[in-house]
Amino acid sequence: MPAVSTAIPSVASGDMQLVRRALAREGDAFRTIIKTHNQRLYRIARGVVRNDSEAEDIVQEAYVRAFAHLDAFRGYSSLATWLSRIVINEALGRLRNRRRAVAMPENPQAEIIRFPLNPSDDPERTMAQRQILQLVEQATDSLPDVYRTVFIARVLEGMSIEETADLLGVRPQTVKTRLHRARALVRKALEDQIGPVLLDAFPFAGRRCERLTSAVMRRLGLES
Repeated sequence: MPAVSTAIPSVASGDMQLVRRALAREGDAFRTIIKTHNQRLYRIARGVVRNDSEAEDIVQEAYVRAFAHLDAFRGYSSLATWLSRIVINEALGRLRNRRRAVAMPENPQAEIIRFPLNPSDDPERTMAQRQILQLVEQATDSLPDVYRTVFIARVLEGMSIEETADLLGVRPQTVKTRLHRARALVRKALEDQIGPVLLDAFPFAGRRCERLTSAVMRRLGLES
């Protein structure tokens, strides 16, 4: 009878090395983890709660929770997927709490992310890009929760069908069905206004990335 392999999957071996360094309290390891995954986690969080500042807070809380239980990471899935699950759970928890607080009015105006644009661009082109991205963001925000999360993971974040299914705890066929419906809804919202566009929304870079990284490092006691 062949022996059963207990080796950590090679796809996660690099993650495991980074996790071991973080468990040894190496500040550079924490910073690498945060900067590597900031953009994906922020996009996922914002895709659920549809609010810039709340999404940033969710990601920060998720990092702190993840780093407090980093010894539980076994490498059976990628670190990105493991962290994404924590973000999803935190974001969905916020939504449940928001819906229970029926006495608190919800701001009907969705915030628009200020996309970093090249100042050397032609002003008219810059304005057109901003308007297109705002329309895409608004169309994405208008999706029902069950479709929006799949759309964010697959289209904006580029996760595979299998990764998205693993992340959300559903079957791959369910992901395909929801994605098909999400795309149809977004296309319907956009087709009369802008036609086909490159869905490059919800960036996470520059000052926002640095701010969140520094905040998490301070909470971990690794940065003054």
